Amino acid sequence: MSASADPLSAAVEALRSAGCVFAEEEARLLCAAARTPDELADLVRRRSAGLPLEVLLGWAQFCGVRVAVDPGVFVPRQRTAYLVEQAVARARAGAVVLDLCCGTGALGLAIAASLGRLELHACDLEPAAVACARRNLAPIGGRVYAGDLYQPLPATLRGRVEVLVANAPYVPTEAIALMPAEARDHEPRLALDGGPDGLDVQRRVAADAPRWLAPGGSLLIETGPGQATQTAEAVAEAGLDTRITHSPRLGCTVVVGELPASQR
Repeated sequence: MSASADPLSAAVEALRSAGCVFAEEEARLLCAAARTPDELADLVRRRSAGLPLEVLLGWAQFCGVRVAVDPGVFVPRQRTAYLVEQAVARARAGAVVLDLCCGTGALGLAIAASLGRLELHACDLEPAAVACARRNLAPIGGRVYAGDLYQPLPATLRGRVEVLVANAPYVPTEAIALMPAEARDHEPRLALDGGPDGLDVQRRVAADAPRWLAPGGSLLIETGPGQATQTAEAVAEAGLDTRITHSPRLGCTVVVGELPASQR
């Protein structure tokens, strides 16, 4: 990046040359984050090398909320705002909400921002994600557990969850190599790899969901459009009333499963 050029223009040029699609917007954010010209040059260099913008900034804007993002943690995708919309439509103020495979805790944070007071629980297997989620959710009273899906949750939560959201990994193992480098090289494999057909973790989420859902409670799983039928089959096999919903605007597909109100 040329030291003699206007810093913003030089940053835009460098980022555009590196293939950043939103070079102008990213350059403005990096310029605002940098305290010195040398720091800006370092940020632009690291972004040009493929480090996620959100990691460089230390935050992501998601559903109108600023979410802290640490290195080595799955970065919230803007399409997942549709999962939040679907969850909010099924929840109420004071609801018991559970976010599995929570990453930064962005889903729970966004749901709480829309609904206000919640009993919010979240869980992830990655230590870096657990630490990041605790930083995001502790100020709003959210509890974050470290462990594999339902395993670390308190037994007192069984049968009480009104809304269960899961942005579990759903990329087929062989497709990981085709992902953008900023995800493939800088996000934990555990947060991306869903097994041979991408649905290994989703099946486990669906199978045990009825034990944790309250009567009439909802399970919402983000999935790929080409995988939605199989995801829905797994949810239906767990005994939930199932449907597939899709947002063309955000390019996101969500499978919704509801526990019948008469079932316990």
